[in-house]
Amino acid sequence: MKIKSIILAAGEGKRMKSRKPKVLHEVCGQTMLNHVIDAMYSLDAAECIVVIGHKGGEVKQTLSKEVKTVLQEEQLGTGHAVMMADEYIDEEGVVLVVCGDGPLITPNTLRKLIECHEKGQYCATVLTTELENPTGYGRIVRLGSQLKKIVEEKDSSDEEKEIKEVNSGIYCFDSQYLKKALPLIKNTNAQKEYYLTDVLSIIRNFGEKIGVYKTSEYNDIMAVNSRVQLAEVEAIMRNRINVMHMENGVTIINPDSTYIEKQVKIEQDTIIYPGVTLKGNTIIGKGCIIENNSKIVDSEIADSVTIKSSTIIESTIDSYSNIGPYAYLRPNSHIGKHVKIGDFVEVKNSTIGDSSKASHLAYVGDAEIGKNVNIGCGVVFVNYDGKTKHKTIVEDDAFIGSNSNLIAPIVIRKNAYIACGSTITREVPEEALAVARSRQMNKEGWVRRKGLQNKEEK
Repeated sequence: MKIKSIILAAGEGKRMKSRKPKVLHEVCGQTMLNHVIDAMYSLDAAECIVVIGHKGGEVKQTLSKEVKTVLQEEQLGTGHAVMMADEYIDEEGVVLVVCGDGPLITPNTLRKLIECHEKGQYCATVLTTELENPTGYGRIVRLGSQLKKIVEEKDSSDEEKEIKEVNSGIYCFDSQYLKKALPLIKNTNAQKEYYLTDVLSIIRNFGEKIGVYKTSEYNDIMAVNSRVQLAEVEAIMRNRINVMHMENGVTIINPDSTYIEKQVKIEQDTIIYPGVTLKGNTIIGKGCIIENNSKIVDSEIADSVTIKSSTIIESTIDSYSNIGPYAYLRPNSHIGKHVKIGDFVEVKNSTIGDSSKASHLAYVGDAEIGKNVNIGCGVVFVNYDGKTKHKTIVEDDAFIGSNSNLIAPIVIRKNAYIACGSTITREVPEEALAVARSRQMNKEGWVRRKGLQNKEEK
């Protein structure tokens, strides 16, 4: 069976009080609209059509997958929005109509909706759920297992307001009946809008059956109309992600204080401590320890790595390395195996070979560092001349003494030693000791002659 989906994403979302379209607000690192698109493609939908409108160009630029877009220049209701996609509606198959502001919808719920639609041989099927407080939702009035009508809150009687089964705004249509009914919608209402719910009445007037599939997963139908609802949906999505990782063998010590975005991958036996943030396309291997308040963005961490309260952005770390506490790996940093990057060390656009270490208080920028290199406390790779960045190469087994400055471009050869406090401006040969500092001079009695001694001694 051929499945197409139409995603309604044309609205402004005035209650969000935002300069950007509502569907572009993010939930766990991804726009609400792209969450919905992902759900559609998880169903193997043959085609996904997004109806754009308010700031449509901006919406179009954010689409994560190959989808078709149609423009609803005037927002004249949900029925009018679906009309804009009429050219993509076939004579056969089914069409799912969903809302772009409902990021919690799952492929599983949509599959069950389609199964109900097919099993009941319905021409249209409505996804519903029951809510303890249905205020604000359209009520489902049934005729046995079929739909009699949907009554909006403002139009409902006291008896109808007691109904707890509500409309999700998600529908499954037989393509031919949707295509046949759309031109018959009228806008004879106070808002002068074309409502998609009228399509259901029209199909029923054709003498066809309208089905109802009620899901117990009431969170799936939650839509976002305000910043408060955005936070509520974010909390549900974050919990779903954390539960998924825990079920796959990851220990998350305090899920309520852990933020993991949807695309992140984590292998078994990794431990995530409270306050950790994992974003983007981050991959974390087996048996890692990610300690409190670490932030990792678009990075790849191999097996058995320990990260202590550090920030890692667009970088890679190989197995058995230790990072932090309070280290900062900026983009394009590549750390080898068994490497130690200690407290308050910053690395940027550099490669550090296996078993090397920078234990504390160093800046490593635009560098290529070999194996078994020691970078002492206070070392600075001076890579910027005010106009251009330059590269430093430190070969295997070199020793860089504390408080040294390496002025790029420069090469430190194998087994070379840099004396503490040196400012190095020329290549250091293999196995050489480089000393670049003034010889110490002690001037006896200088303090007394200058009258700078302690007042109590005077």
